[in-house]
Amino acid sequence: MKRSFLLAALAWMATTAFAQLNVQLHYDLGRELYGKELSNRQRVTATVENFTPDRWGSTYFFIDADFDDNFVMSAYGEISRELRFWKAPFAAHIEYNGGLQRAPYGYDDAYLIGPAWNWASKDFTKTFSVQLLYKYLAHRQNHGGTSHSVQLTEVWGLHFAHGLCTFSGYCDLWYDKGVKGRVVLSSEPQFWVNLWKLPRISDDAKWSVGTEVEISNNLVWPAEGINDRFYVIPTVAMKWTF
Repeated sequence: MKRSFLLAALAWMATTAFAQLNVQLHYDLGRELYGKELSNRQRVTATVENFTPDRWGSTYFFIDADFDDNFVMSAYGEISRELRFWKAPFAAHIEYNGGLQRAPYGYDDAYLIGPAWNWASKDFTKTFSVQLLYKYLAHRQNHGGTSHSVQLTEVWGLHFAHGLCTFSGYCDLWYDKGVKGRVVLSSEPQFWVNLWKLPRISDDAKWSVGTEVEISNNLVWPAEGINDRFYVIPTVAMKWTF
């Protein structure tokens, strides 16, 4: 769910200066694809995302809540602020990531800062961002990793078929000496069909249906073992955009 909405929301900035908010519900297929290996995987994730532009830049945040067996397994969120009050396409980016988890291994709080380069087509149907960030992972050294790291992030958004379809997502790569190969990959491309763009459906019915695919290496913890594998885990999802 992370940041896939960030640049997709920028496509609407050509016509509005208001905040963009959406709520998503995902059914995770990890257990169906990997069986007992990911028996600890959540089945349902609810996500709230918000992107707000202003004269000084923009603010973005999301919160994920993972549900299983009628209780919350974990909650994770990210909030970032970009400052740009000049004409150049570069912005100053600052970010915080963190959460809570019912598992032996919780989330390491992460603090990131660095430059971002943002691009958009003239009609804002295509957007792209690259960020090169210093990353501090609090307490990561307590279980064999490194607290000081560098992260490369790409975020994209593409609206096509007259706004009926949206392809968006992000890709993060960062250094961690505590994992195999010393590099962690996290990417979550999303594809949405925006139902309100269909004939005879009201413009106020902002429903979308689609999927998100979590692609990761050295990130996901299986039920037994450590985070040293490559996974591709899709979801079936629906979204309401306010």
